[in-house]
Amino acid sequence: MAIKIAVLTGGGDCPGLNGAIKWVTKTALDPLLVRDRSVKFEVLGIMEGWKGLVEVDPDDPKSCAEHLCPLDEEKVRTWDRYGGTNLGTSRTNPFNPKNDRSDKLMENIKKLGIDVVVAIGGEDTLGVAYKLYKRGVKTVGIPKTIDGDLVGTEYSLGFDSAVNIIMEEIDRLRTTAGSHNRVFVVETMGRHAGWLALEGGECSGAYIIVIPEYPFDIDRICELLMERKGREIQYSIVVVSEGAKLGGKKEFYKDEKVDDFGHRSLGGIASFISDKIQEKTGFESRYVVLSHLQRGGSPSARDRLMARWFGIAAVDMILNDDYGRMVSYSHGEITSVPLKEVVNNLRLVEIDKYYDTTRYNGKRSIL
Repeated sequence: MAIKIAVLTGGGDCPGLNGAIKWVTKTALDPLLVRDRSVKFEVLGIMEGWKGLVEVDPDDPKSCAEHLCPLDEEKVRTWDRYGGTNLGTSRTNPFNPKNDRSDKLMENIKKLGIDVVVAIGGEDTLGVAYKLYKRGVKTVGIPKTIDGDLVGTEYSLGFDSAVNIIMEEIDRLRTTAGSHNRVFVVETMGRHAGWLALEGGECSGAYIIVIPEYPFDIDRICELLMERKGREIQYSIVVVSEGAKLGGKKEFYKDEKVDDFGHRSLGGIASFISDKIQEKTGFESRYVVLSHLQRGGSPSARDRLMARWFGIAAVDMILNDDYGRMVSYSHGEITSVPLKEVVNNLRLVEIDKYYDTTRYNGKRSIL
């Protein structure tokens, strides 16, 4: 009898997800590898993340057709070329204390004959995988988050593609900023960690970069802009993470809505900074919120390669009975780490190592 692998994607979409699904499937079903193994696999795609596995009725063919997607090599052959996730995704939390559906989840996993769950996602998605593992379900995690804030790995799917998008959009903004001698404030994603803003800003040559790990002083931002006046070009680019905070203040929120994992939607920081710059300096200022643009488009070469490596490694972990762990990239090697070390923890920018608190930018010292 074949081992049935269920693979799903959870949380925000990003480039690289389809590639990981492809390489889990191809590695599990590869005829040459099957010939040399003592085990066979079956791969089942779960639609819309944990939502599909909770809402499916295993006894209803129509429900199964809606929530499940049997995968084979031919079906996934071209998937790695495309962004997003062909399996769909959601932010459903089966362990939400306000609507706990974990028993239903466990029941469906058993009824569907699923032997292993491969969860591709960030801290929230992998947190569910860890809770399932503690209840006896064999789980393997693949890291995905454009924020780059997962502990235990130096790379997460989607990050490189997102940084490239930030760089490309800022390159475009420079033409209009220069034409009108304006300050442009560019808001990136990054709830708790400023990796996207920092690396995207560094790649694009932003004059000021504001990140969540170091609360900012709006007067200092304006001072830096005033110091530049007449010294160089007549426009400036300011990059800010959505989760950046004024000294002594909380994040800026769009509204009071809370998702299944207890997160509120961030937003408004770029507008605030842009208005204050214009008010305090007299410089004409505009803002741009990149938002979901950072998640879109085809995966970069690095994300395609990492998706391949992570997908292959996930199947290796299954063959080696390495469950309750996440595939990891560390010191140039593919390895794995326990899920318990990944959840309820964040990989943040090390201020002393990477950030110049005087310039509000990346450090100009490497060694």
